[in-house]
Amino acid sequence: MPRYSFTSLINTLARDQARQQRQIAAKQMRLAREQAKQARESERARKLRDKEDKQRYLEARLEETGDKNAELAECLEALKHILDHALSVNDAIPFESLRIRDQYSPLPILQELATPKPPPDKKRFLSTVKAPAFLEISLGLQGRYRRDLQAAETQYKAAVKAYEASEQERQSRFAELSAQDEVARQAFNLKVQQHNQEVDELENAYRSGDISAVITYNSIMLERSVYPDGFPQRFRLAYIPAPKELVIEHELPDVKVIPDVAEYKYIKTKDSIEAKPRKVGEIKELYQDVVASAALRTIHEVLEADQGKLVEVVVFSGFVQAVDPATGKDVRPCLVSVRTTRERFTEINLERIDKRACLRNLGAQVSPQPQAMQSVKPVVEFDMVDKRFVDQTDILSDLESRPNLMDLNPWEFETLVSNLFGKMGLETKQTRASRDGGVDAVAFDMRPVLGGKVVIQAKRYKNTVGVAAVRDLYGTMINEGANKGILVATSSYGPDAYDFAKDKPLELIDGGGLLYLLEQVGVKARIVFPQEG
Repeated sequence: MPRYSFTSLINTLARDQARQQRQIAAKQMRLAREQAKQARESERARKLRDKEDKQRYLEARLEETGDKNAELAECLEALKHILDHALSVNDAIPFESLRIRDQYSPLPILQELATPKPPPDKKRFLSTVKAPAFLEISLGLQGRYRRDLQAAETQYKAAVKAYEASEQERQSRFAELSAQDEVARQAFNLKVQQHNQEVDELENAYRSGDISAVITYNSIMLERSVYPDGFPQRFRLAYIPAPKELVIEHELPDVKVIPDVAEYKYIKTKDSIEAKPRKVGEIKELYQDVVASAALRTIHEVLEADQGKLVEVVVFSGFVQAVDPATGKDVRPCLVSVRTTRERFTEINLERIDKRACLRNLGAQVSPQPQAMQSVKPVVEFDMVDKRFVDQTDILSDLESRPNLMDLNPWEFETLVSNLFGKMGLETKQTRASRDGGVDAVAFDMRPVLGGKVVIQAKRYKNTVGVAAVRDLYGTMINEGANKGILVATSSYGPDAYDFAKDKPLELIDGGGLLYLLEQVGVKARIVFPQEG
């Protein structure tokens, strides 16, 4: 099957259509609010002009205070219902809605030029000449009449000449603009044809599970999603066909999206409107709710919009662009990261949940202090999932100095994993290949109570690790009398693998997690899979 590149479609469809629709809707809402606000301010200004009327002045100031509190309440209401808003919207995008149905509109001036003006009417010119009276004819006094008649004839000929010149200019201008209009019409029709053909190609590729098409479709859907003001709505997606896994890295607003004012009060003695600060604990509570809402909402939107049944696993990681107050450097902490399956997520009644409890139940990594930009480890490292991104960064000079784990032979890779856990504080012993019985390394956690024997397996795979490998690890762990089993792979895991490991003393570390752990002990590496064929 031929593969399609939908980079141009992401720009033309996702940005030009989806984002434009969202921005138009947001602009209309802001315009309506601004018009209402201006009307209220105008009325207050009228009242304030007459400051001698103390009662009217007081009413105007109280009304101004009420408006400020109403704006606060409206902002909080929108933030508290981020998830609820999505539940009332059908997120599936009909491909037909992406097609251009507009008809070409000719240049308006062509209609004016298309119809010629009527030529001069000779009778109208002659009608201005007054015929001689009977007495003038009898006396032979017809000279003035003849002169007036001649003048009318001259005026008529001049009008005809001017008309012919004007008509020639009209015809010439009409022909010129008609040619330009025809070029514009053909260009418009060609653009519509190409656009609609791209939509057809996108739909066909999407139905067949093409990676780029799945990413494009979900990009359009997420671009259309309407959030309150202050949400950056920047994201990137990666899609893994084998487990039907969509990985989303989404930018979240920082804590400033929460109003730091709890209430406005008018102090009559000072004639001033003063702000009552919102409690730090309340800001933290509201911001945690916003972060959780954004994560759950995005997963819900993706699964609801999945008309092709191409997404069975969703990974969402929410980051925020911020400045470290201690160093003044830009940081990008991950505030929430969760992986869930369609089967598990669709069992949730999102209208009745406690959002943070729901995320915990899904096994999410959630920052305990998001307002302080306290980061958590992403469930999946996006750069290791999106092979396009790996290929792009592979040309950077600093990347060449980092070893590619796929270049190691199986024994070297097992040694690397064993050394890694040794540096992390475990006492590790690597096993011999002929005697390991499925164990690549045995480690001992020397902590009292919490410690014990750990069996480790290392899989230098390029394909998705299925449930069979996890079952084998669990059986080996039982046979070895170990307290815990760890499976380390260079690739990713399928949803059935995660489901089997749930509620068992098993830990699955994918390629992204492995690179993260290596970096924590001072080893920078990369994973570049060999090209097919």
